[in-house]
Amino acid sequence: MRAFRSLSEVPADFGPSVLAIGNFDGVHAGHREILRRVAAIASERNLVPAVLTFDPHPARVLAPDRAPKLITTIGQRLRRMESEGISAAMLLPFSLELARLSPEEFVRTVLVDTLHARVVIVGDDFRFGNKQAGDLAALRTFGASLGFEVESAGVILQRGERISSTAIRGLVTAGNMVRASRMLGAPFALEGLVVKGHGIGAKQTVPTLNLAPENELLPATGVYVTRTRDLDSVRSWRSITNVGYRPTFDNRPTSDGHELSCETFLLDLFDGDTPHRIEVSFLKYVREERKFDTPELLRAQILRDVKFAQRLHARIDRIRRSR
Repeated sequence: MRAFRSLSEVPADFGPSVLAIGNFDGVHAGHREILRRVAAIASERNLVPAVLTFDPHPARVLAPDRAPKLITTIGQRLRRMESEGISAAMLLPFSLELARLSPEEFVRTVLVDTLHARVVIVGDDFRFGNKQAGDLAALRTFGASLGFEVESAGVILQRGERISSTAIRGLVTAGNMVRASRMLGAPFALEGLVVKGHGIGAKQTVPTLNLAPENELLPATGVYVTRTRDLDSVRSWRSITNVGYRPTFDNRPTSDGHELSCETFLLDLFDGDTPHRIEVSFLKYVREERKFDTPELLRAQILRDVKFAQRLHARIDRIRRSR
């Protein structure tokens, strides 16, 4: 995938394109349907399947006190878009200057002159231009005069419920990973660097990989069945992960995010060097984090958690093999 981080980076001969526009946070099941539609049209008409998204999120600039915590990092967003057939992404820096463009200026400058859109796909509630004056009807009018078609993505439901990034955030912060995964179309995942821990786990309980999450949205504290992937290789492992404040070893846990730890115990044999960057996918909530009187009691509980995780992973593997 080609990723452009400014309009000036887009080559003059780019496109023509089929363009989906949106924040696409999480790249959830609804977003994936839109992206697959983009890829299908592009294949039929020999166009470039492309996405226009924004970084930072527009709310971070226009209403920072109401800006949501993002589900995915930019890297995760791009990888998931690419997996659905998107070959180019415009990560448009959102600024007050961009927000001040009139709807027509936005369409001409970004969609027509730079991305050479022939088909544009947006949600029913898409707004653009100064004071969000542009809407779907205005976009259709511009398209008719400037030479591009407009499709509305409509509302995408799952079991009668609208799929939305807002709903997914609520599920993740409540620890409901099964429903969150269903809406996302893939497990919720944290990614980042493996960092040095306190060394206590390796000495007194079990050795772990300590993740410094780059994601803004974090799950509810507790223990989860997870799968861990090395982002620099093809290696992956079944795992179990604790997200929390290590109350057994710290009598003064904080809740401001600075002391939060994400410790992952690998269930499979570890081969080779310690990974530099990992992605931890959350499959199922196991239990809340709690304080144990001794490291030995914590270790015993971890071993019970490991057995539960091994059974769940075995069940998941059987289901995958049967498909």
